[in-house]
Amino acid sequence: MPWTPAASDRFYRLLVRTVLFLRWLFGIRLLVTGQDNLPDGSAGNRTARTVSPGSGAVVAITHFGYLDFAAAELVFWAHNRGQLRFLIHQGAADHWLAGPFISAAGQVVVGYGSRTAAYDAAVARLRAGEYLAVMPEAGVSRSFKVRECKTGAVRMAAEARVPLIPVSVWGAHRILTRGNGLPLHRIRRAPVRVHIGEPVQLAVGIDPEKEAARLRTTLQAGIDAAIASFPVAARRGDWWMPADLGGGAISETERQRLDAADLARDRRRTSHPTV
Repeated sequence: MPWTPAASDRFYRLLVRTVLFLRWLFGIRLLVTGQDNLPDGSAGNRTARTVSPGSGAVVAITHFGYLDFAAAELVFWAHNRGQLRFLIHQGAADHWLAGPFISAAGQVVVGYGSRTAAYDAAVARLRAGEYLAVMPEAGVSRSFKVRECKTGAVRMAAEARVPLIPVSVWGAHRILTRGNGLPLHRIRRAPVRVHIGEPVQLAVGIDPEKEAARLRTTLQAGIDAAIASFPVAARRGDWWMPADLGGGAISETERQRLDAADLARDRRRTSHPTV
């Protein structure tokens, strides 16, 4: 088991400042649209947003690469020093190196078995006024199209009675994603597009599957808008573009096949024989 230090907002701010330094060092350009859809609320001081009941939100972020979460966090930090608390799988929290960082940053860990405790903790934080970040696709989309969304984000937003804010991130996958390395020539002055969608207020008693499908459509619309105004022109066959736009990414059909294979493998890995 890794060391699990207590959550510290000071440590969280150190992480954000480290990301800001790396962004400056590599000249990464963060291009944001939809800022009017960011939640109200000002920074209580120069270091942190005032967290109070009624000011929380679920932030649903697309997941094409491993740095999408960082781009979203920087947007909220610049807006009102907002700190995003992420739902993190227990597997990451058990990592010897990542685990202490996850614990110290105050993230919500989803356990291997029953997820009720993590869900209840997330709803409680939302009601207290936290911003809770969720990647509803529950995994990187290798087709660079938004995957089917899980229902957790919409259910938490409805139960906590807080807005659901869709955030579409395009371009961060060119820096670091599944199956690709970390070439320095792609990092230097790399553009990253972030589109903040219109907040949705969900009522208790919603149809979770229907609302999750609607969230997927909204997130994809944000991706489409980001692609349309992306400052790097794609060539036919470029690996980072979706197949239906002439890119070299795998098709949606192939992505679904690989996702199913991954899911079956994970189930075999976590299953235990009974006697």
